[in-house]
Amino acid sequence: MNQPADLAPSFDPAAPAAPERSGHRHLVSRFAMIGVLIALIVLATALHPGFLSPDNLRDLLLQNTAVGIVALGMTFVIISGGFDLSVGATYALSATVSAGVTLSTGSPSLGVLAALGAGAACGIVNGLLVARLRINPFVATLGSASVISGIALLYSDSAPFIVSDPHFKILARSSLAGIPTPILILLVTFSAGAVLLAMTRYGRNVYAVGGNSEAGWLSGLRVARLTASVYVMTGLLAALAGSIDASRLGVGQADVGANLALDAIAIVIVGGTSLRGGEGAIWRSAVGLLIFATLTNLFYSLNLSQNWQLIAKGTIVLIAVAFDAWSRHRRA
Repeated sequence: MNQPADLAPSFDPAAPAAPERSGHRHLVSRFAMIGVLIALIVLATALHPGFLSPDNLRDLLLQNTAVGIVALGMTFVIISGGFDLSVGATYALSATVSAGVTLSTGSPSLGVLAALGAGAACGIVNGLLVARLRINPFVATLGSASVISGIALLYSDSAPFIVSDPHFKILARSSLAGIPTPILILLVTFSAGAVLLAMTRYGRNVYAVGGNSEAGWLSGLRVARLTASVYVMTGLLAALAGSIDASRLGVGQADVGANLALDAIAIVIVGGTSLRGGEGAIWRSAVGLLIFATLTNLFYSLNLSQNWQLIAKGTIVLIAVAFDAWSRHRRA
């Protein structure tokens, strides 16, 4: 069974000493993205003096709360050796359900609960397709994304649900001790995810399944259940993100979130989690989120067109994937 790189002990007395140069390469590959983040912050501060102001940092996090929460779920999926292209559709369906149920019942709480239920249902379906029917995750979630989008459009009759109830906006526009609630939700979910992945048996099993699912099965792990569980978790988190954004905008509509899956995957990859599974950490995705949030904020401050932003982000993803492949080749 492969041991996850981010949980591996720093010293094994039973193993032969590794060359010093190899140790340096490991440190560089493990923490390179932190250096990139620091360099970006320095650059952003130089080009945009107000970058580190409290108001700008608050806006930066608020604008990226939804994609950050989705990226958290995507981290679990990718470490387990999977992939989920349906999170954008789940996000849109949940935002639509949250607004629609609120309009029909007059209860924003029921709207959020219904949205979370819809997200869990989407995750269960994906889990069954991948874990039980053993359909390739890419194909399974690509297909389910189309089905989920269709359901959202049918439910909303292809029209947005506009909610004027001020209570509907409490989830996204309230604050605690001066910190906006969405940012608190982002921090709490990331903290809980980090503990779950790094400090529990469940997290170790997720790493094991991603590293070598056959070895995990032979060692007694319930591979199918573990695999399905990460898709359910991702569906719930996508639903939470959709509910927050619907609350923030006061609108739930089915034609949003088209690029959310790719943005979430990009954040996870840029942070340093391997696409091959079995390696990664929540702190890496947090770094990836901050890198993308900083880049987006810098692009807007420089009035860079959306077209150039797409080119820049795509280039960064390609570089990150190439770096991951190079690092694995060097360690082989």
